[in-house]
Amino acid sequence: MREAVDKAAALVEAHQYIRRFAGKVVVVKVGGSIMDESHALASLLQDVCIMATVGIRPIIVHGGGKAITQAMKEAGLEAQFVQGRRYTDERTLAIAEHVLVNQINKWIVDKIESLDHRPMGLHSLSSCVVCAERLFLDVPDDTGQGKTRRVDIGQVGQVVSVNARLLNALVESATVPVIAPISRDAAGGKLNVNADSVAGHVAAAVKAEKLVLVSDTHGIRTSDATGSLATHLTKNQINDLVDKGVIAAGMLPKVEASFIALEAGVRKAHIIDGRIKHSLLLEIYTDTGVGTEIVM
Repeated sequence: MREAVDKAAALVEAHQYIRRFAGKVVVVKVGGSIMDESHALASLLQDVCIMATVGIRPIIVHGGGKAITQAMKEAGLEAQFVQGRRYTDERTLAIAEHVLVNQINKWIVDKIESLDHRPMGLHSLSSCVVCAERLFLDVPDDTGQGKTRRVDIGQVGQVVSVNARLLNALVESATVPVIAPISRDAAGGKLNVNADSVAGHVAAAVKAEKLVLVSDTHGIRTSDATGSLATHLTKNQINDLVDKGVIAAGMLPKVEASFIALEAGVRKAHIIDGRIKHSLLLEIYTDTGVGTEIVM
């Protein structure tokens, strides 16, 4: 009896959020080790389908960095990163495209279809909704004088534009777009783009209600101390943590993606742990949530 009452209470709590977000677009970026855990990924996709069933219009952007690194290792290549971006030569790009498009994107599309929803894979080998240009990074030089030098990291891109018209048409027709982060440039060439960045730009372009970054981290910590997980942070607070070096490495692209979305009018961005069962539903449909929400 108690279990039934708890379930009813959960439905009552969720009801206000179901009504609030009905018809709204939510961009869900999936990455981290959850991409290597088929049961956790399948559970997350089931949550996405539940969201679609109750009226939310989801768009999925996925990464696959660990799978790419493993495929590179098997090919005798060593992965190198600069400020969280993977150095990408032609051979690395070919491996990344194969892993992201032919393996991960196809698996996600097939899984959503098995759950009786209608997905569409969007990537460099089909309809590509993201246009990019070559990205060059400014990194500190070795002089210790605060100067920077420009670094070429290969076939890596930064988003220039997103085909929001196509994405909006798809979600309005109850189709779930599934975007892989291999993009095209103006000349038709292919570029490897950070999936967090793609998600941020997609959320901005379609004027999403929320951007949810699902990974293998509980959210943003304000220090190394136990219990320092922040449930709510503003852009200024995050910039302060970046300046202090508390936020660094792989978390930087996530907060940058959040800022891109928020500055375009997206109400909130969230960083949550996809290894927690139903974390996506808990973050959107409960009062407390399970990760860090970011606002302007």
